[in-house]
Amino acid sequence: MKFSNIRHIFFDLDHTLWDFDRNSGLAFNSIFEKHQIKVRLEEFLAIYAPINANYWKLYRDDKVTQEDLRYGRLRDSFKGMNVNVTDSQIKQLSIDYIEHLPKHNYLLAGTVEVLDYLRPLYKLHIITNGFKEVQYKKLESSGILKYFSSITTSEDVGVKKPNPKIFEVALEKAEAKVEESIMIGDNLEADILGAKDFGMQAILYNYYKTEYSTDHHQVMEMKELTDFL
Repeated sequence: MKFSNIRHIFFDLDHTLWDFDRNSGLAFNSIFEKHQIKVRLEEFLAIYAPINANYWKLYRDDKVTQEDLRYGRLRDSFKGMNVNVTDSQIKQLSIDYIEHLPKHNYLLAGTVEVLDYLRPLYKLHIITNGFKEVQYKKLESSGILKYFSSITTSEDVGVKKPNPKIFEVALEKAEAKVEESIMIGDNLEADILGAKDFGMQAILYNYYKTEYSTDHHQVMEMKELTDFL
């Protein structure tokens, strides 16, 4: 099924275009070597992933600050591994992680091919809850900044997806009408339900291959977007 009357496509970045899990693992490997933190990376990442996801949900709901997120997810992960790391080490690791993260820029499979296909047909945009400075570095270093006509971050707006304000500001910046716009992202609550509540169409990029209601259009692989657009 092809969507009709769409002129503007809004993408999430992490876990949608940018391979966050792979790049994050590489960043942690670098900073653990730098600070001589003796942990098995695979074990750490297995514990870190759900903790990080929970902190991002708290951050979206304005229950923790950016600093709480950066520090707390590391503190809780080391605690879950029974690894003793000092408070000062955790704070430095949280700083170094943000610095190293955009140095690794693997994209998810099919990203460039799909963006090449879409760019002549639509205006492309980014809406992200990620930290502004880091997100711009990711887009630039991975070589995909050139595809997007506008970028809206939660720091620009002062609220995070799924708050309707961020979609409102993003569409204003893009000079886009809601009925001509569609959102593509991996997070059901923030990206899909947030967009739909605002009146936009949406396609879920089912990154984690989770079983969801058939009420939502979804793709398992990026290349499947060409079936809809």
